[in-house]
Amino acid sequence: MKLLVTGATGLLGNNIVRQLLAAGHAVRVLARPTADPRPLAGLDVETTAGDVRDPEAARRACQGIEAAIHAAGHVQIGWREADVHRAINVEGTRNIAVAAREAGARLVHVSTVNALGLGRLDSPADEDSALAGSLPVPYVTTKREAEQVVLDEVGRGLSAVIVNPATMFGPWDWKPSSGKMLLEVTRRSLIAPVGSASFCDVRDVAAATVAAAQMGQSGRRYILAGHNLSYWEAWRAIAALAGKRGPRLPMGPIFRAIAAPVCDIRTLLTGAEGAANSAALAMSRQSHCFSSARAQAELGYRIRPLDETLRDAWQWFVEHGYVGRNSRAQ
Repeated sequence: MKLLVTGATGLLGNNIVRQLLAAGHAVRVLARPTADPRPLAGLDVETTAGDVRDPEAARRACQGIEAAIHAAGHVQIGWREADVHRAINVEGTRNIAVAAREAGARLVHVSTVNALGLGRLDSPADEDSALAGSLPVPYVTTKREAEQVVLDEVGRGLSAVIVNPATMFGPWDWKPSSGKMLLEVTRRSLIAPVGSASFCDVRDVAAATVAAAQMGQSGRRYILAGHNLSYWEAWRAIAALAGKRGPRLPMGPIFRAIAAPVCDIRTLLTGAEGAANSAALAMSRQSHCFSSARAQAELGYRIRPLDETLRDAWQWFVEHGYVGRNSRAQ
């Protein structure tokens, strides 16, 4: 089977490429000329230079393929960069979806559980029961719009599946993306958010995404979540990787009342919105817990133990110089 993968240098996309190659599939990637060369170094892939924002590049990339896995996206939890989010997440998705339909190829669109809404720790949501209340940051709103773009193309004849991953950890996180949380917590973790989330292994998500290209029902969403935990529990488990105790205090209302305006003032003064901002703080108070029962039943999705995921992610960061080589999982 010949497949196109966008976002092939990212955490999920790179794991998907490696799993496809291991299974004997032919892989084409759409990558910008300025992309980090390390994730694809030594891999037997066909590279098409271009950007998902370019309709012609999307058409060239989709010629002659059987399926496209669209994992490219812009991820920034904050109030800014709305134009970039829309150009990549919405219009980029439209370009790939239209090109896949015109090429007669199947599409797997990688979205996020954040596009669905919220789910309580004591009552995880599924594809049809997510609660309202998601923070309307550009990332969330554009990923939601992108899903509608895909569904609109399904109405025009495209065979497409949507997968909604939760917070992923694992190897091949070059940027790093979700692994940034792991690295930050192992360096300093005195205070933890009061919300909760679902934590999963990127290798499991990659396997289910590949399965979706072959077995997923067109027009259907599949949540690819994992272990639903409070940030307090998750961060203590992460801190243990570095032999640390973990958080000692929750991010209570007093902390948030001080930190949120300080972050926003810094953004105004510098013109740059950092990872610590009022939107990120507000999202960390919410509960993003989900059930993957549909994906387990229909795609064979598996959820491996969290300690295995964290240990392997940590070891990859150690081996690739993100943390000291004398560090080890406890």
